[in-house]
Amino acid sequence: MAALYLIPNLLGDTPWYRVLTADLPEIISGIRYFIAEDIRNARRFLKKINPETDIDALHFYELNKFTTDEQKAGFLDPLKRGEPMGLLSEAGCPGVADPGADIVRIAHQHQLEVVPLVGPSSILLGLMASGLNGQQFAFHGYLPVKQPERIKKIQFLEKQAISQKQTQIFIETPYRNNQMLQDILHSCQPTTLLCIAADLTTESEFVRTLPVSAWKKQIPNLDKRPVVYLLGGH
Repeated sequence: MAALYLIPNLLGDTPWYRVLTADLPEIISGIRYFIAEDIRNARRFLKKINPETDIDALHFYELNKFTTDEQKAGFLDPLKRGEPMGLLSEAGCPGVADPGADIVRIAHQHQLEVVPLVGPSSILLGLMASGLNGQQFAFHGYLPVKQPERIKKIQFLEKQAISQKQTQIFIETPYRNNQMLQDILHSCQPTTLLCIAADLTTESEFVRTLPVSAWKKQIPNLDKRPVVYLLGGH
């Protein structure tokens, strides 16, 4: 079918068949045009899913922060001609905390078919495993880099988690994780619940929800590990 297939990627060094839909190799085999944030990584991923893929026969469009709106608008020309296309995320699901959302929006503007495929979302996996409120939640992406602004944001999110009973979800660049954790532990009330979900879907996966006071007694080393943080009320 001529559609924009939203192809999830792996969250870590995990066998693809453990976390991705079983018919993915068959779907990929019928696609010659792909949109990806990093073409080199996309080639590697496609070869891992289907070793028989002729990578040199494929066409790639690079989507990153330097891609102009005009370029994005032209990416879907093959789909307009009736060719199926694939949108690849760097990690997790396209369009969720991912620049692919712009492409999906353009597809809808032109009334083109969009097909989301099953795959891992660190945001949802972390929420599922946290035990925090899954009825009301908000994802905030990255918090401010500068510490004073970051601490203010953490305190604001804690108030939201307590007053609205809304789970607050955010992430950090892996090499700044230990500082982020310290800021959370020093900024939040002792009874506030914090879930740390690290290395999801991999062999070193770690998910635990504890009050801030308990985390202070057992601080994990999160350096250079992909982590999702979730704050909940008392």
